[in-house]
Amino acid sequence: MLPPAETALRPVAYAAVTLALLGAAPLAAQEADTSPETAAETPPQTDITPAPDGLSAPRGRQIDFEADVLEYSADSDIVTASGNVVLRSGDRSVRADSVSWSERTGVIVATGRVRFVDENGNQLFSERVELTDQFEAGAMDDLLLALRQGGRLAANRGMRETDGTVELEEAVYSGCSVTSPDGCPKDPSWRIVAERVTYDPEDQRIRFRGAFLEIFGAKLLPLPGLSVRTDGGAVSGLLVPDLRISQNNGVEVSGSYYIRFADNRDLELTTHLFTEAAPMVSGQWRHLTERGAYQITGYATHSQRISTLTGVPNSEDQFRGYIFANGKFQLTPDWSFSGSIRRTTDRTFLRRYDISRDDRLRSTLELERIGENTYFSVAGWATQTLRLNQPQGEVPIALPVLDARWRPDTPILGGKVELQANTLAIARDIGQDTQRAFARAQWDLRRVTALGQVVTVTGMVRGDIYHSDENALTTTASYRGNPGWEYRGVALGAVDVQWPFVGEAFGGTQVFTPRVQFVATPPIKNLAIPNEDARAIDLEDSNLFALNRFPGYDRVEDGARVTYGFDWSLRIPDWEIKTTVGQSYRLDSDPDIFPDGTGLSEKFSDFVGRTEVRYQNFLKFTHRFRLDKDNLAIRRNEIDATVGSSKTYAEIGYVRLNRDITQVEDLQDREELRGAVRVAFADYWSIFGSGVFNLTDRNEDPTFTSDGFDPIRTRLGIAYQDDCLELGLTWRRDYITSGDAERGDTFQVYFSLRNLGFR
Repeated sequence: MLPPAETALRPVAYAAVTLALLGAAPLAAQEADTSPETAAETPPQTDITPAPDGLSAPRGRQIDFEADVLEYSADSDIVTASGNVVLRSGDRSVRADSVSWSERTGVIVATGRVRFVDENGNQLFSERVELTDQFEAGAMDDLLLALRQGGRLAANRGMRETDGTVELEEAVYSGCSVTSPDGCPKDPSWRIVAERVTYDPEDQRIRFRGAFLEIFGAKLLPLPGLSVRTDGGAVSGLLVPDLRISQNNGVEVSGSYYIRFADNRDLELTTHLFTEAAPMVSGQWRHLTERGAYQITGYATHSQRISTLTGVPNSEDQFRGYIFANGKFQLTPDWSFSGSIRRTTDRTFLRRYDISRDDRLRSTLELERIGENTYFSVAGWATQTLRLNQPQGEVPIALPVLDARWRPDTPILGGKVELQANTLAIARDIGQDTQRAFARAQWDLRRVTALGQVVTVTGMVRGDIYHSDENALTTTASYRGNPGWEYRGVALGAVDVQWPFVGEAFGGTQVFTPRVQFVATPPIKNLAIPNEDARAIDLEDSNLFALNRFPGYDRVEDGARVTYGFDWSLRIPDWEIKTTVGQSYRLDSDPDIFPDGTGLSEKFSDFVGRTEVRYQNFLKFTHRFRLDKDNLAIRRNEIDATVGSSKTYAEIGYVRLNRDITQVEDLQDREELRGAVRVAFADYWSIFGSGVFNLTDRNEDPTFTSDGFDPIRTRLGIAYQDDCLELGLTWRRDYITSGDAERGDTFQVYFSLRNLGFR
């Protein structure tokens, strides 16, 4: 009698078959017992000789066996082994309560809790299996086939051919587990019921005839011509449709057909039907080559386009679409080529059809060489703006961008040297054009003193050449530079000292590391040089000890300064706490290149810091801040926190930039709140919600009409997810209208079958 846990895959009115047997303990080898007390008769010596170490079948293969009892009937020429019977032949084995072998027919019959393991590692469970003298499984009743790669087949009747093909009648297949994480029996989330099933081990496929998909016991969908791969790989066929209801497009039903041309390339074609918009088609091509991989995704429809500047739809239908392609190829061990192309026909297409919420699309190409001590890159990028109020001509194109670096093996004066050459060309249809080239040499020497201080000495020299025109078209005056040719030289010297102290505290280990850095740079004519890549300057914990606290190359902090601070960390069982605090003092002030409000415009900088707290995998908290040096007012306040497990958790993110900067376009004040919650229940169910809220008011940014609490996007949903099924319902509300991408509600039903080749 099979345990009740196996009834999960059982067809209606079929006998039960077990999945729990997959966890059976390893067989214990036992010696055969042929004593007169346990055997009816000692088998005679013939050309089929039962011996202590096995059975030899005529024209067959050697079969080793183990059993508690061995009997032989001279009248019927049948050998019967019973009690923990194990038969082995090569990579195949059978375990059963009883096995009989007919000398006349060569048929081996195993009965009672039979488990047959073939050379591929697949396991057959049944109450009765017939095997040939070649040790091939034949007819079977009330069986379960557990595939090595995953998936299980149960059937009322079956036959295994000599080539390993298994034919099943009145069968059920599922790739789901039939036990819960705590080991209790459970019904599979989905299963396929079929009149006939064929398993071919050669191509690792299961083919169905007369198949239906059942979910939670309900017969939902016929699946004509269905076949699945037992290794979890995808096969060509229809994918599960998606259903969505949105303010922009009404009811949307999208259906896809997947084509697998080979293991290294495939194509997915999708049709999107809407009640409030014209149909749309999309496709995705993926290809893995010998040297790399690439993919191409495209969308296309024919509907009203919007005006680039006003966002108002035009009266006539036009082509609208989007293409995204990316890939990387390793040409040689050192050389590689990568690229990404993103383009759309208009500025609200992606938002209208809920494809992406990016406000710009960047396309890049790069040829790169990485050697043991060398690096070379030639690249280019172009950006398409999706902001309705920004002319495309003001957006720069960078081509080419070259960067070359070399680190000689031989130390110079005990330190490491790095040489760099870099060029950049930026062009705009409407606006300033800039070309730049520089060469740099940097020397670093790092030593640990006898007292444990870590001392780093740095020297750097650089020569720059710039050319620009139409500088007056740049709105911010400090970014323009002088038109025509400009040259400058940069020299820098720095000493950085860190002194870590380690000790015990609170049952754990703490490390306290004071740090002092001195950097000196002769005066540099920064404002004569155009600023293209160093605009978003803001004092943070991440750049406090940087040699140049500007993010790019076009601005270099000159003069002399001392930066000081400390790192402190504490590690105790289950807990980890890290803190960084620091400030800098400038020996001479240079307010021209640092706007007021960045924390760097006066001799003493603001205070900056970061604190991180972790408790196991349950709590993670990060706080970053900047405090005004004069009154300790909070100029930057950023919090990211996560609490909970992977199933039930809460996340919160908050950022406020209170810098009072109005004259620079990149540094306005902002305040934002983000939150997300997920609560799991009943093993596989969960409810979730999230929201993004703009807390910026008119006092922080006069261009905003917000009252200080404007939702941007909220989401709420319920989901079911187990080892092989995922489904859910999501509601989302957008509060911002952009052209024909209107604010409103979106409802989406999503459905995913795992282990069936469906997404």
